[in-house]
Amino acid sequence: MAERFTPRRLSVSAFALALLTAALPPTASAGTPAHPHTTGTQTAARPARRRGRPLWPGSRFTEADRARATRQGLRFIYSTALGEENFREYGSDYLWCFYTVGASVRDAGVRAMARSMGAERARAWRRSHATLPDEADAQTVADFAFGGDAADSLGLRDERLKREVRRAAARFTARDFLLFDPLTEPPPADVPEPCEHDQWQGSRGERECRRCRRPLKMRARQDVWYDALITAYVGERYGVRLGARYADVLRWLPSLRPYKAADTTGAEFYATVYAVTHVVYTLNDYGLYRLPPRALPLEFKFLRANLREAIRQRDADMLGEFMDSLRAFGLTEADPEIREGVEYLLANQNADGSWGDVNERDVYLRYHPTWNAVAALSLYAWRGTAPRLSKLEHLLQEKEGRANGRFGRGTLPRRRGQGLSRAEGARRQGRGAVERRGVLPHD
Repeated sequence: MAERFTPRRLSVSAFALALLTAALPPTASAGTPAHPHTTGTQTAARPARRRGRPLWPGSRFTEADRARATRQGLRFIYSTALGEENFREYGSDYLWCFYTVGASVRDAGVRAMARSMGAERARAWRRSHATLPDEADAQTVADFAFGGDAADSLGLRDERLKREVRRAAARFTARDFLLFDPLTEPPPADVPEPCEHDQWQGSRGERECRRCRRPLKMRARQDVWYDALITAYVGERYGVRLGARYADVLRWLPSLRPYKAADTTGAEFYATVYAVTHVVYTLNDYGLYRLPPRALPLEFKFLRANLREAIRQRDADMLGEFMDSLRAFGLTEADPEIREGVEYLLANQNADGSWGDVNERDVYLRYHPTWNAVAALSLYAWRGTAPRLSKLEHLLQEKEGRANGRFGRGTLPRRRGQGLSRAEGARRQGRGAVERRGVLPHD
């Protein structure tokens, strides 16, 4: 039963220490550095020396290796979540991580660990987010909605705060939350990235930094769109309209087709990968349901054709998204792509339990690749086929015959929506965002 949250002090340090040390296997062998800039603190990957059941016939790794790696990864994520500054900036994302792992994975030990970690961090989030600031902007309102939904999902509900967030959200428009209005326009290509030199954030349509007068780079349409998709999805889950309905944003999916494979610049490819994977995540409720490939044949084809590019780039974050989504579509460890991904991740875990660049100073780029790797290695307890598929088929049934795959204005609802905010800010290395990631599937 969901718990009604009431603020109270906890011995967080003692409880956190218990979570970090209890029921954990001995430290696993460290993997080969997963990034060319890692230090020499890692050693070459070695499968466990003791005998165990191999993941599949001929695999050099065992089920024990998988269990150890996922627990180490989860422990690393939690250790970063305990940092005050880290949690202040990414608290809602951490909560969603622990909720989705705890709700979806098959391993009962990992599931229990994630739930305990999530419950402890949800209490901390509730204490620091007891009430919405009076002059909260759209970004703050969205963050409270993200965190509130995640805390609710972890069993710590606060209906009073939800009413505050709902009233505040009504003050804003779709552009405030999503950076475009999906009722009247497709995903735009004129949303600037923060200035590379001074981090100044321009408004939509601005091409030049007002501070340094240098030209601004534009975000890919796919990038803007999947931020909006995540935000609308979370708002709908939470019961607060964040700019538009989920369906209003989803209906623009055909405008992103055809999908481009990896290229020399990579920016559009990265944005396309994360857009496609977040279609999967939001349709299958982040790892709860399967999706038949026939429902999204172009997306399935793109993911399967490009998974090995993530391995080539040694990008654990992107690889995890590929693997999650393809598992949702029905691929298993009998398929060579999934086997290659599992072998790569188990061979490239850092000594501290993370994946990615150990020298990276941005904690988001430390815990998020680790989250994706934990998800990609895990087996999941499916609950059947995604119930949202009927909505998808209804929205996309008229896609044929539209010029360039775009929907005309006449096909869009004429309602005016109240605003919602985009996922959670600050672009990371031209592709990432503090996003509603959610763990995905497994067989």
